[in-house]
Amino acid sequence: MRNPWVKLGTFKSCEKSTGRGLVFLIGMMIFILFFPHGKAMAGSGERDLIPLQPIIDRSAPGDIIHLASGRYSGPVTIDKNITIQGDPTVIVVNEKTTSAITIQSDGVKLSGFTIEHNANELTAAIQVEGAKSEITDLHIQTQGYGMIIRNSSQATIQRNNITWAGSDSASSGQKGNGIDLYNSHDSYIEANEITGMRDGIYLENSRKSTVQNNRLLHTRYGIHCMYIDGSSVMDNTGEENMTGAMIMGVKNTVISGNSFRKQSTNVHSQGILLYDVHQSSIHNNVVEGNRVGMNIAESSGNEIHDNAVLRNFVGIQLVLAEANEFTRNQLVSNVIEASALDSPNNVLMENYWDSFQGLDLNRDGISEISYAINPFYEQLVSRNSAYQLFFQSPGMVFLSDLFTEGREQWTTDKSPRMSMDTGSDLNMSVERPARSNVVWMLGLILLGVATFIIIYMGVLRK
Repeated sequence: MRNPWVKLGTFKSCEKSTGRGLVFLIGMMIFILFFPHGKAMAGSGERDLIPLQPIIDRSAPGDIIHLASGRYSGPVTIDKNITIQGDPTVIVVNEKTTSAITIQSDGVKLSGFTIEHNANELTAAIQVEGAKSEITDLHIQTQGYGMIIRNSSQATIQRNNITWAGSDSASSGQKGNGIDLYNSHDSYIEANEITGMRDGIYLENSRKSTVQNNRLLHTRYGIHCMYIDGSSVMDNTGEENMTGAMIMGVKNTVISGNSFRKQSTNVHSQGILLYDVHQSSIHNNVVEGNRVGMNIAESSGNEIHDNAVLRNFVGIQLVLAEANEFTRNQLVSNVIEASALDSPNNVLMENYWDSFQGLDLNRDGISEISYAINPFYEQLVSRNSAYQLFFQSPGMVFLSDLFTEGREQWTTDKSPRMSMDTGSDLNMSVERPARSNVVWMLGLILLGVATFIIIYMGVLRK
């Protein structure tokens, strides 16, 4: 008679083998379903892309193409005045070493969708060669340029988000610009956000253009303008770029309402650089926490007024600049308030200098004593940059007060203001550290009370 336990053990052994086989079979089915072509899986994304060029080719001039959610393949060329619309789930992917979308016709409109431009050549997600293009609300991730506009006019570029998608270690020279215009006039660039590109917005030989309300982050130059006569750069914000705005070779241009903060990562960092700028108005800007707040070089005939120059290493720097008017600017907490090199005949009037102790006999808010900008610090650091470590130390302040060499040549405000404009952006900026000081003082008081209690309780215990 056979042992029943042997049969049971045999059954259990078969059950285990069957279970293992079933698991193996299920695994094979999953592999076949999800990896049907082995290595071809890596390229299946490309096979799943919807060709966009045939959709464009089938359209007629004036058509509006509404793209359904999905991934579309580029590059494409648009040679008729059509409109292409989508939402962020519509993604145009380009792996080729040409621009993802090239616009050759006038009156083309693009809006709403996403572009992934993965070519590491200096090509663009969008290249515009036609006039009166409208590019709005796009999300662009690029390893080249964001947009290139060439020999065009009346382009409207609004509310786009452009981000560098290449290597984090790429240098500025290996990147493209966010929005790049050349010989493209009467353009309107508004409310775009650009991050990590070489220059955020670059305009060259593009006159009568408007650059307004854009946000530029982590670029070389947030806004870089050359030969844009009759243009305006207004209400833009930039942080942690090498330079906030570099304005070069322009006339009759307005730089107004911009805010450039924390441009200090490079020895040449500055909030606003004006180089070879003439007959222009620079007003109501805020430059805060930069290495140089405003650098005016080889520029003349400009009106520079009502700017807030706050907590920069150098507030205003003049180099070979002459016949400019500086009025009603407010300079607060800059290490070096202003400096001038070979810059004659500039007029400084009614500026506020927080380190100046004036005398207002007639109570009109203007000091009867002029304020001469002492060049001691700048001359000292030009000889040895290590002396920056001792700025505002008691000994350095004492030596600065003794320095009077060439005083008649110092840049001088003939009628400095006694107080800040209470309605300015600068005044609001100053309030923040004031509140921080209150918190700091309260912290010290609480620390003192806690220390007293600890000591007192220790005495009682003894």
